[in-house]
Amino acid sequence: MNKYFYHLILISGLSASLVGAESVHSLGGQVSASAGSQESAYLLGPEDQLVVHVVDLEDVSDKPFRVDPNGFIDLPLAGRLQVAGLPVEQLRNLLAARLAKFIDSPQITINVLEYRSEPVSILGEVTSPGVHQLQGPKRLIDVISAAGGLKPDAGPRLTITRQLKAGVLPLPGAHPDSSGQFTIADVSLEKITSGQNPQENIEVRANDVLSVPRASLVYVVGEVKKAGGVSLTSQESISLIRAVSLAEGLTHDAAPKKARILRASSEGLSESAGTPVDLAEILSGKAPDLQLRANDVLFIPNNVPASAMKRAAEAAVQIATGVVIFH
Repeated sequence: MNKYFYHLILISGLSASLVGAESVHSLGGQVSASAGSQESAYLLGPEDQLVVHVVDLEDVSDKPFRVDPNGFIDLPLAGRLQVAGLPVEQLRNLLAARLAKFIDSPQITINVLEYRSEPVSILGEVTSPGVHQLQGPKRLIDVISAAGGLKPDAGPRLTITRQLKAGVLPLPGAHPDSSGQFTIADVSLEKITSGQNPQENIEVRANDVLSVPRASLVYVVGEVKKAGGVSLTSQESISLIRAVSLAEGLTHDAAPKKARILRASSEGLSESAGTPVDLAEILSGKAPDLQLRANDVLFIPNNVPASAMKRAAEAAVQIATGVVIFH
């Protein structure tokens, strides 16, 4: 009895295997499923280079073929094919239909050897600036990662420029450039990298240009332990207290009640005494904190006579751009 059931199970399993094999042959035997998910999503384009392998067809197998600038490719027996805009899977099906006239159930494998049809430029404060290939659908964060990520001095915003023929950027504040051929928009890097605003992590398209400028600086000079420039890497301003903290605090000779903020105007950075700030009151919590903007200079003098204050402020302006940058 046990032997009977054993043979019954063996026969049933063999039948199922044969049925499964027949189903696979009838549904997908003509084209082998060899492409990864990335290649399956990628749309072929001009200048891409493909390697095609067809079992029992040496004229095609393992030879590189370049998609021409018009989006066509020439293959032995299959002839001239329009492939631009096709996913790899669709090209395999097209080849299978063409080659079925010459061989039975052609087994085809296609790999993209070089991606050259979807360039995107990323410039500025990234580890590897330059032209990168999208190689399928990618979002802003994906492209930044492909460029090695942001440098420590990257600013808080990214500017993206897109050809108008590729569509208007789906971002708030998107506007045409002076030529009318591109749309431009800014994106907060902090919000998209932290997930605060995933809607702005848009899909990048071929020929987009991404620019990550260097962060602006706030300068803290004078009687602090570590005079230098503070990078506004994740924000467009910084509190006065935080700036002093990053400068490692005041020296023993500081005169915090006589602190000054020198702010740039349309005429440049003022060399006057600047805006007086009672830093002692702010640090003690008796006065509200203030925000320092890009290119502001916070100057903390020492206990010098009032007549020397203007000269000290002028010196602060002169040395501001030559100090060490800290984060």
